[in-house]
Amino acid sequence: MKKVLLGLSGGVDSAVALYLLKKDGYDVTCCFMRNWDALANNDYLGNPTIGNSQCPQEKDWDDAKKVAELLKTPIIRLDFIKEYWDDVFSYLIREYEVGRTPNPDIFCNKYIKFGPFLKYAKENGFDYIAMGHYAKRIEGEPVKMMKAVDRNKDQTYFLSQIDYEQLSSCLFPLGDIKKEEVRRIAHELNLSSVMDKKDSTGICFIGERNFREFLKNYIPAKKGDIVDIENNRVVGRHDGVMYYTIGQRKGLGIGGISGEEAKGWFVAKKDVKKNILFVASGDDSAYLLSDSCTVDTLNFINGKIPSGSHIQAKFRYRQQDNNVTLYYDNDEQVRLVYDEPIKAVTPGQAAVFYLDDICLGGGLIKNTYYKDKLVN
Repeated sequence: MKKVLLGLSGGVDSAVALYLLKKDGYDVTCCFMRNWDALANNDYLGNPTIGNSQCPQEKDWDDAKKVAELLKTPIIRLDFIKEYWDDVFSYLIREYEVGRTPNPDIFCNKYIKFGPFLKYAKENGFDYIAMGHYAKRIEGEPVKMMKAVDRNKDQTYFLSQIDYEQLSSCLFPLGDIKKEEVRRIAHELNLSSVMDKKDSTGICFIGERNFREFLKNYIPAKKGDIVDIENNRVVGRHDGVMYYTIGQRKGLGIGGISGEEAKGWFVAKKDVKKNILFVASGDDSAYLLSDSCTVDTLNFINGKIPSGSHIQAKFRYRQQDNNVTLYYDNDEQVRLVYDEPIKAVTPGQAAVFYLDDICLGGGLIKNTYYKDKLVN
């Protein structure tokens, strides 16, 4: 009987993943991971739960224990707080400081769930790890990762930085069912602690925060001008360029402008050195467009994609797949040329590569271009 170490988060997805693994005959041990300490990490500003008698992670731990007990499965608890700070959170802060917009969930998977968690499992005699991810593993030579049946919940975007060895050591029990079915199973099993619990949002292992206030714990606010990129006219003030992302509309605080600009303002560019936030009027502005981008920090799950390959790329979670052609600038960087211009492709975010439903890997967006001119 194959042994599986399951990351049990205290949510409904991993709880149903536990049930499905046991139903399929696996010998499962549950593991609750605690990777963030709000008090030790100075997580005060923007934290809506700082005054609660029980922090959300401890509530999740209680819920996970109840699930494990009900499904008669042993559970252990591991802390990777230092590893999370060193390999995930420090990266997030560095990226924001230089004006990029990182996606910490991707590196949380790579460096925590498929890093020390997988290492612990292997060192303690487990054949596989598993979690409540919505993705599919396709057996064969080679093993491949495929989009989940539930396309609305598909999480291959966040798994795009894991390598072949990590994929080969992981099971995805939820790959073939939809979220509605997960809830139904949880109700049938009477998993009362999680069956109606809302899905977790916010930063991986940190949770919901007022993000701008949260960042002020670690990056000092520095106010500056918001400038219309069309004519260099100052139209407002910002709290710090690192707090905004390309394509953002809400929270800019620009009002009282009539005419064409009433269509709304969108972040078009950030100049960190000069502390200027450039905005464009209307979501159809050419200043929001790019027709190619460079991508580094490359990860190919099943080997390098040939230069000139026509594939699909996703530049944001839940964004539609975009047809692109991939070319190599060198061994460490590729250029993606889009079939059609795309709005708000954002440096620091992930570009994830697909061939139809197969996830090929991905990288991080470095620079964007429109008609051969640098955008960002």
